[in-house]
Amino acid sequence: QVPLVESGGELVQAGDSLRLSCAASGRTFSDYTKAWFRQAPGKEREFVAAINWNGAGIYYADSMKGRFTISRDNAKNTVYLQMDSLKPEDTAVYYCAASRAYGSTRVTGYPYWGQGTQLTVSS
Repeated sequence: QVPLVESGGELVQAGDSLRLSCAASGRTFSDYTKAWFRQAPGKEREFVAAINWNGAGIYYADSMKGRFTISRDNAKNTVYLQMDSLKPEDTAVYYCAASRAYGSTRVTGYPYWGQGTQLTVSS
């Protein structure tokens, strides 16, 4: 059973906004750090943003600051990624991940993953 399930990815136009969701499946992960990563075709998976268990700690990849906002609702066991002013280069599969540790921007820092949701931004 996949522990995290992403949703919300779709085909949008450049300049649009979109919110991705990631729901826990089978367990709550309410006390885990949650993160978003993305992987564009032919590229390595890259860190986008992370949020600690209570939302008091948040950090972003430098290139994502200002356009992306991560948040979470532990009552719904869900983490969100609000993306504004989308660009064609944001096209990627977006993955949700969870870890007990806080502070990692590495793929290897997160033992739990979803299967991803595809975002395509057309110009």
